Amino acid sequence: MSKNEYDILIIGGGVVGSMIARWLSRYELRLLLIEKEADLCMGSSAANTAIIHAGYDPVPGSLKATLNVRGNAMYNQLSAELGFAFERPGDMVVAVGEEEWPNLLALHEFGKQNAVPDMHLFDAAEVKKREPHINPNAIGALWAGTTGIVDPFQATIAAAENAVMNGAEVLLNTAFTDFIIEKKRVVGVKTTRGEMRARWVINAAGIYADAVMHKANTGKDFKITPRRGEYFVFDPADVQINNVLFPVPSAKGKGILVTTTVHGNTIAGPNAQVIDDKEDTATTSAGMDEVIAGAQKLIPSINPRFTIATFAGLRAMGNAACKTPGVNYHADFLIEVSPEIGGLINVAGIESPGLSASPAIAEYVIEVLKDAGETLIEKKDWNPIRPARPRFRELSHAQRQELVKLDPAYARVICRCENITEAEIVREIHAPIPATTYDAIKRRTWLGTGRCQGGFDSPLISKILARELKLSELEISKRGEGSNFLFRETKSVEELER
Repeated sequence: MSKNEYDILIIGGGVVGSMIARWLSRYELRLLLIEKEADLCMGSSAANTAIIHAGYDPVPGSLKATLNVRGNAMYNQLSAELGFAFERPGDMVVAVGEEEWPNLLALHEFGKQNAVPDMHLFDAAEVKKREPHINPNAIGALWAGTTGIVDPFQATIAAAENAVMNGAEVLLNTAFTDFIIEKKRVVGVKTTRGEMRARWVINAAGIYADAVMHKANTGKDFKITPRRGEYFVFDPADVQINNVLFPVPSAKGKGILVTTTVHGNTIAGPNAQVIDDKEDTATTSAGMDEVIAGAQKLIPSINPRFTIATFAGLRAMGNAACKTPGVNYHADFLIEVSPEIGGLINVAGIESPGLSASPAIAEYVIEVLKDAGETLIEKKDWNPIRPARPRFRELSHAQRQELVKLDPAYARVICRCENITEAEIVREIHAPIPATTYDAIKRRTWLGTGRCQGGFDSPLISKILARELKLSELEISKRGEGSNFLFRETKSVEELER
């Protein structure tokens, strides 16, 4: 094969595309993943509740339900192999008032049909015992012990890095523009960095997956409608809960929840606003009020003055019909070889529980390829392990001392809120998928996420990035093109020293 020829090309570097790349790297294939942004995990995968759902709420018989439950069961092994943070605190769907109890029972029945393990109905006393700050009007809850929390950035990047370690290629800052089609078959793509040919193209473009498939004149009836969700992030010193807490869901979705995170913060959100603009991730005053009101329904003591950050994310709400006979559901995952053109696999409409289902989606894509006649030969030397990198703040004093002996840069703390060292930052800059922007380092290390929100560390990071990448500080950006920190030099060092 020539330089720009591949067996399989994946469009989209979110958690789904990255998991697919990792699963495919097991086979004797030349793989390429392209991502339009300066880093992976910058779309829907970056802005969500970071929950690995148990699987009791998807419609029974749907692909969402099947892949949610399967994906959830895969996370223990996956986190051990790829070295990312994952915990199982469990969740409670809390009924506030007698009128919500029938809907809770219906949810419990969904869970049983979906074969969700470790589900129980709790009375008010048990709910209060597990979550002391819960709404005193709570009458009971549905408990799901398999619900987990994860660092979605770590999971996405670790999966893609493992793919790279096993021979896959990742191209950032590479936007898809069109398909190359010959004899009614996709044989490659056109990008902002030239043409790349491939025997198969997998469309995992998230919120833009419908636009991508329409470029091939396929899936014209499929549409993704962006649904914006807004969130609060609270200081862990001021707001602490023990479990993932959901309200009884409505037709709009799972509702505004309150959850703990693997980093110790509490998150509240999201609301659900159907919008037209696929780039609109702004937070709004009305939306924030709605989120706080929803959070206080579960935990009345939550106060917005404890907020350290707000954000919004978009969910790719699709209109694919469930293919299980007798199941009338029209918001299912769409994962299939395009029936209208060869060489294209669409993985679209991956909204919640997409993060939970992502490893199972990758598994499913393997089966789709096999069913399409692709012969997949396993590598004899495939390595599923992506070693976890040391996290200074999680180590004992003795362990820290040993690291400092190996590299004195571990003794230089750059982010004091989160206790992130220079050595950790440098390792990410030179990782298998290099972190070349401030936000890329932030996603990988959790730097800049504490009370100061990067106010003190960002000038230091600019200097470190410039030094390690051998660039001018004027070339260093927050998130990629158009977000440079510095625009011009106002005074020279010599002038300042006078």
